Amino acid sequence: MRAAPRSGLLAAATALVGVVAAAPAGAPGWTAAPAAGRPYAYLEGTAGSVLQDTLSLTNPGTGPLTVRLTGQGAPVAFAARTVTVPPRTRADVPFAVTVTADTPPGDHRGTVRATAAGREVRVDLRLRVNGPRLAALTVEDVRVDTATGDLHYTLVNRGSTVLAPALAVRADGLLGTVLDRPGHPLPLTLRPGERAARTEPWPDPPALDSVTVRLTATAPGAAPATARADAAFATGPALAATGGTLLAAAACGAWALRRRGGPRIRRAPAGATP
Repeated sequence: MRAAPRSGLLAAATALVGVVAAAPAGAPGWTAAPAAGRPYAYLEGTAGSVLQDTLSLTNPGTGPLTVRLTGQGAPVAFAARTVTVPPRTRADVPFAVTVTADTPPGDHRGTVRATAAGREVRVDLRLRVNGPRLAALTVEDVRVDTATGDLHYTLVNRGSTVLAPALAVRADGLLGTVLDRPGHPLPLTLRPGERAARTEPWPDPPALDSVTVRLTATAPGAAPATARADAAFATGPALAATGGTLLAAAACGAWALRRRGGPRIRRAPAGATP
């Protein structure tokens, strides 16, 4: 499950239920878990809403336990950030998650952290934001590096779902197609609103040609997106070879003209009227 962009409700977070730090010797075996014995906290609502749940803190020890609560990857507000739980008691602490108005529809994750007596317990927080889902992808800022042949471009997720894009490349020169690379998956995923600047290598571009390069990006559920760029390749060796061919052709023409004695001028007979 992918996280929402930083501008939305949740940033990237890895969440697990359970103790993530070993308990020191003699530390009480206290627990933190969603109320009603659920394995994780689950909230569902629309963008712009405030969703509420409860965290249960259990202290089986013989002395009071002070627990500090924090949220990660989500704007979580607790009824109290620090809670002192009496011995052999359970304390239920309400908390609220604010779903910002720009949060895209879909599934998001965060974490609630409880820290006490040298231990930390993390509780998985799962949020589903309701609303229409839109898959939209664009290709922008296409540029050809004529020195290396590399193709530079930017992919932008313009929709509200996570995308796994693929890319196809085609280049046409003056005499036909010089590159035809079918669609291939790219090693990345794009969260809603995310941009990714990338480079597609072209190890054997033409030495002397004028080409039009077209990049076509696709992703499941999204319409294909195409962008193009024009480039002129003219390497030094290719120019030297072309120049030598032209000089040779000119020399051959001059030699043939001399062999024919050059253009002949016909003179009019003496006394003839022009």
